[in-house]
Amino acid sequence: MRVLLVDDDEPVATSLRRGLIRYGYQVEWVTTGAEALQADPVDLVLLDLGLPDTDGLDVCRSLRARGDVPIIVISARSDEVDRVAGLELGADDYVSKPFGVREVIARIRAVMRRVSPGQGPADAGRHGRVTIDRRAARVFLDEIEVHLARKEYELLAFLTEEPGALMTREQIMETVWDANWFGPTKTLDVHVSALRRKFAGALTIEAVRGVGFRLVVDAAAS
Repeated sequence: MRVLLVDDDEPVATSLRRGLIRYGYQVEWVTTGAEALQADPVDLVLLDLGLPDTDGLDVCRSLRARGDVPIIVISARSDEVDRVAGLELGADDYVSKPFGVREVIARIRAVMRRVSPGQGPADAGRHGRVTIDRRAARVFLDEIEVHLARKEYELLAFLTEEPGALMTREQIMETVWDANWFGPTKTLDVHVSALRRKFAGALTIEAVRGVGFRLVVDAAAS
């Protein structure tokens, strides 16, 4: 899936672009409204409103006049006026900065489900004895719901995106918590321990010392 990212905030855009690529998206990054309007056709646009050459709302209006490409506004403007204006001009969704990569991924998937029913990723994924209903943000073990704290769910959902793949601590903290997280990474270990307890015998979260974690579906559970 091809995504056009329009944002002149380099740290935010770099982090978001890296996260999107990790999830399998092809990302073209531009920093001005003029470049956005000259870009090749894409499947979805992530559009910041605070651009250096023009107001992002004008870019939104121009893009919508050209066609039906889904547009998600990403902006530090959290004013209700801007939010309403963006949606009235044709944006499909609006995400306020700061945001986490997982939130943007969830918004992209939700928008694509609305515009292309049946063509998005599956809403539920099965991993041995564990089923994750991504639409409802619920997890089941042997068909019985396991109640998870919000970050426990987001961590499990992230690790199950690519079972067996080694995810670095940096990747996990950036995606599940926030690109600008400055707290202790010990919180990651606490959440991993909680998931290990709740899914013992069904899922294994292996630690690679000094690097990160990988999730393995237990053979006996597959």
